[in-house]
Amino acid sequence: MLKQLIIGDALHEFATTRRILECLPNEHMTWKPHEKSMTLGGLATHLINILNWQAPIFLYPEFDLSTVPLRREPLERREDLLEEFDANVVKLEKLLAECDEKTLGEEWTLRNGDHIILRQPRALALRTFGVSHMVHHRAQLGVYLRLLDIPVPGLYGPSADEEGK
Repeated sequence: MLKQLIIGDALHEFATTRRILECLPNEHMTWKPHEKSMTLGGLATHLINILNWQAPIFLYPEFDLSTVPLRREPLERREDLLEEFDANVVKLEKLLAECDEKTLGEEWTLRNGDHIILRQPRALALRTFGVSHMVHHRAQLGVYLRLLDIPVPGLYGPSADEEGK
């Protein structure tokens, strides 16, 4: 039952994240709402990175952020974002299907060099480091869309843009 809940939760959040990515306008990928903010394309690319970083939860006993670039060149086209997103979701769906509850309960460590960021069972790491982190940045993309006056899709029911349709 635990595995079913974890898989259902992750797959739902992947699908709703894709709905936001589908709305991103190519002509605004370099736009940002504030000088301290990421660009629209940069934030969307960060979402892709977060998805990439979820696979190691199932593949390795730990993940060291100091070994991977935290930033990469932002993808500039919605189509490229969706292609990479979809490919990563397929990988994660396979990893989730292949894991068992014992594996989900095994300890996993996220570190940055010698600094341990978290040490949790894999199931909890998937939720905190993976899915919740993704949901946080997905919500930021929703604000970007609103500021650009682009209709925001409903994720847990209709949005203000969808009500009455």
